[in-house]
Amino acid sequence: MSGNFLALAQPGVQQLSPYVPGKPVDELARELDLDPASIVKLASNENPLGASPKALVAIREALDELTRYPDGNGFALKSLLAEQCRVELNQVTLGNGSNDILELVARAYLAPGLNAVFSEHAFAVYPIATQAVGAQAKVVPAKDWGHDLPAMLAAIDANTRVVFIANPNNPTGTWFGAEALDEFLQDVPEHVLVVLDEAYIEYAEGSDLPDGLDFLAAYPNLLVSRTFSKAYGLASLRVGYGLSTPVVADVLNRVRQPFNVNSLALAAACAALKDEEYLAQSRQLNESGMQQLEAGFRELGLSWIPSKGNFICVDLGQVAAPVFQGLLREGVIVRPVANYGMPNHLRVTIGLPAENSRFLEALRKVLARG
Repeated sequence: MSGNFLALAQPGVQQLSPYVPGKPVDELARELDLDPASIVKLASNENPLGASPKALVAIREALDELTRYPDGNGFALKSLLAEQCRVELNQVTLGNGSNDILELVARAYLAPGLNAVFSEHAFAVYPIATQAVGAQAKVVPAKDWGHDLPAMLAAIDANTRVVFIANPNNPTGTWFGAEALDEFLQDVPEHVLVVLDEAYIEYAEGSDLPDGLDFLAAYPNLLVSRTFSKAYGLASLRVGYGLSTPVVADVLNRVRQPFNVNSLALAAACAALKDEEYLAQSRQLNESGMQQLEAGFRELGLSWIPSKGNFICVDLGQVAAPVFQGLLREGVIVRPVANYGMPNHLRVTIGLPAENSRFLEALRKVLARG
């Protein structure tokens, strides 16, 4: 005899679908018998520059200590982050990617009978983290593909403990300004923790996006979540962080797994954080690549959602799945977003100039074939 272990799982978990990452290059090569070197992957919002050279040096220098557990407190990285982010050491929580921070928040503050509020077309981890602990996910309809902050505020009730907001938002790339954020935070009840997910904020420096760090002192119920996976080019090492009041950080550390950030990730993140030249190059490449793709979409007669991330969602004006499959046959991997309620869009990561050109040419061929 065997039990029905799906039925035995929490109701919220039963209703979830597993997170589907971007298709790996090797998988596509096996499926279609393609040369992996010929495949262009623009699906997972990775930094096309590769890792910072300084981060690579730091990793090599840390290899001799692989038999040792990492610093469970992450003192060196937390010290650098505290200095750069203008906070105290006890306000920093390290995570195995910023996803880990979102999971820690859910484990610490959500439970059956409670709920989290977030937007339609928002990051898939929000419902996963919420429903996995038995809490209710309250999804607020989007406005112009982005967060409708007044509607999200109205959705908060006595059982709300967490609100997830992303700026810029993934997968849409939409954003809101400082005034809108401040007005929202002013009206959020004190018993609700606002998680401001800024995974892509480094790409928006000098733009009209607010810096969440500017609001931390004024709002004790605010947590800012960031990552080294995007602009800092360390996606495979999985290192992120949260910035909050010392009380919130202490609560998260009570449920944080010991040694959740490995030694190589800690060393690489410290080095990457100091490499200002690399970060500037990442921003410049992203800006020029965004312009390249927008010009290509314009030439193809396609519309898109303006983005402040390192990706852009193009509206194909038709169901995107067949186009996605056609691009795969051309050796180009992008990201379908039908699971986000966007069946006509594809999300495209900004790549190197040659990669962007390859994608646009492949898209032209696929669309011409109908």
